[in-house]
Amino acid sequence: QVQLVESGGGLVQPGGSLRLSCAASGFTLDYYAIGWFRQAPGKEREGVSCISSNTGASTVYADSVKGRFTISRDNAKNTVYLQMNSLKPEDTAVYYCVTVLDYSCGSRWYGKDLGRRGQGTQVTVSS
Repeated sequence: QVQLVESGGGLVQPGGSLRLSCAASGFTLDYYAIGWFRQAPGKEREGVSCISSNTGASTVYADSVKGRFTISRDNAKNTVYLQMNSLKPEDTAVYYCVTVLDYSCGSRWYGKDLGRRGQGTQVTVSS
């Protein structure tokens, strides 16, 4: 089955950390840039981060997460990760990954043609 599956979400206190995973099955992620979006209730979707294809040499972050989140990829495991540190209540949202139909991201990667997306994983930051 061709799909993306996110995992790693949960409930965490402010200041805590989570690592999200985006695992692909049925196809290889190597040739795609991969992006992470998040969407909170009543808010527009936000492009959180993107990593370029193959080696992942290029990464892009939204200003809201810069310095706190780190995106990475392990092509051997066909998985992309989003390490989230110093979490804030405003980070609460459903996070999902997508294939970007390009090798690179660019500052406006979220406006590019997007391919598959996962079902999402809930992240809740609350005390």
